[in-house]
Amino acid sequence: MRTGAAAGHVGYYHEAACYGSDDELLALALPFLLDGVAAGEPAVVSLGEHGAEVLRAALPAGSGVTFLTGGTIYARPAAAIRAYRKLLADYVAGGATQIRIMGEVWPGNVGVTWGSWARYESAINHAYDDFPLWSMCAYDTRRVPEHAVADVLRTHPRSAMPDGRHVANTGYTEPTLYLGESHEPVPDPLQHTEPQVDLVDPALSEARAAVRAADHGHLPADEVDDFVVAVSEAVANAQLHGRGPVRMRLWSGTDRIVATVTDAGAGPKDPFTGLVPVGDGAAGGLGLWIAHQTCNHVVLHRHADGFTIRLTAGNPQH
Repeated sequence: MRTGAAAGHVGYYHEAACYGSDDELLALALPFLLDGVAAGEPAVVSLGEHGAEVLRAALPAGSGVTFLTGGTIYARPAAAIRAYRKLLADYVAGGATQIRIMGEVWPGNVGVTWGSWARYESAINHAYDDFPLWSMCAYDTRRVPEHAVADVLRTHPRSAMPDGRHVANTGYTEPTLYLGESHEPVPDPLQHTEPQVDLVDPALSEARAAVRAADHGHLPADEVDDFVVAVSEAVANAQLHGRGPVRMRLWSGTDRIVATVTDAGAGPKDPFTGLVPVGDGAAGGLGLWIAHQTCNHVVLHRHADGFTIRLTAGNPQH
C-alpha cells in the first residue's frame, strides 16, 4: 500500500523539487525520506556532493536511508534509465509496494548536455511508469538557470514545495509531445571549426576507418572503440531508416571527439528512441539505443533539412 502524497496513485509519481537554500532542501528531503523509512519503504538518495553532505549531516544516525555513491548513475541518460529500472525491479521483487528516491541530475550536466537531460526527465514519465516509484528530482535554483527550470516544470507532472504542498505543474507537457518537439541543441564549440572528417554516403567500413584514423586527443583506447561502434550504428541507422544523402562529420579536440550523422528524413517515429530499447530494432530504435549506451553525450535533432544525431566521446564541453 502506497503512502504519502502518492497514496492511491498507480505507476510513477514524478515530482520536481526546486529549492533555493540548504534549509529548503532539508524541508523537502527529510520528511520525504524519513516518512518512507517509517512506512517500511525503501528511501534512496542520489544527490550531488554538496546536497548529499547537507542531508547526511541532518539525518539521524542509522536513519535507514540509502545513499547511492560514486556519482556514476547520472553519467548518461540511457544508462541512468537502465540502472534505475534494475534497482526498482530488485526492490519490487523484494516486496516493496512503494520506492522513494530523491535524485539530482544537475551537477555537471550543464550547457551543451542539458538538452539530453531534459529529454531524460520527460522520457522517464514513461520508462518508470510500471513501478510504484515516488521520486523528487532536486534542482538548486541558486545554480540552475531559468531556462532549465522552465524545462523541469514542463517535464514533471507536479512539484513538491518546501512548505509541504504538492502542486500540479500547469505547464507539464506529455512526453510524446515534448520529445517530438524540435529543441535546438547548444552547439559544441568544436563545431565552429572545420571538421576533420566530412563524408557523404560513406560505407560502414569507411565510417569506422575514419573514426579510427582521426586524432583522438587524450581519450583512452576503450572509449575510442565504443565511439567507433556508436558512429557506425548511427550511420547504419540513417542508411536503413532515413533518407539520403547521409552525411557524417567529425571534429577532434584534446579531451573529446564529436561526430554528427545527418540524413534528409524525419527521424525516428518513436519519441523514446535511444533512451529505452525498442523491440528488436526493426524500426531503427536498437542502434540508437546502443549509441546512447556507448557515448558520453548524444543529441537527437529534427530540423528543416532532416534529422541529425550528434555523438560525443570524452568530456562534453559545458
